[in-house]
Amino acid sequence: MNYTRNDLLLADATMNQLRNAIYHLARFMNKNGVDNLKERLREMGKNISKTYLKYWSPTETVNLDNVREVIATIYNKILQSSVSVELNEAENLVVVHDSSCPLCKYQYDDIHIAGCEIILGMISEYINLINGNSRDKTILITEPVRVQESRALGNNSCVQIFKYRVGGDL
Repeated sequence: MNYTRNDLLLADATMNQLRNAIYHLARFMNKNGVDNLKERLREMGKNISKTYLKYWSPTETVNLDNVREVIATIYNKILQSSVSVELNEAENLVVVHDSSCPLCKYQYDDIHIAGCEIILGMISEYINLINGNSRDKTILITEPVRVQESRALGNNSCVQIFKYRVGGDL
């Protein structure tokens, strides 16, 4: 049976295959001396968002007023995960707490990277693509900062941190 990408978006699919693939890829890359795994995983996340946005967008623009809801909706729709989202406006940070990250379900002794590095790249790129070339002075431009905590690294939850700029000012 052949499925279109749109068909796959509507299907109830599990994250098990993606999660397993991430850690097999990490093992393979470590075995072969690839040292920029974090950047590669984030790039994979960016590519996922570029494809996914062609089929679904939670909103027309993302700004400080709706960023919490937009991020929570993206996590829920794409990852089937409920998150809490905090804004640190003093440091221009978005902090996402995910106690059931689907990419970091298990801790592996031989892996020292969080699967949610992919999510860090995906969420940031998703927001930037939604806002596109908007000249609206209230939109946000985001970039991944770090995975602060990860269940894959032995923490109780995953915490992802993003930096934002208002109006796209670089």
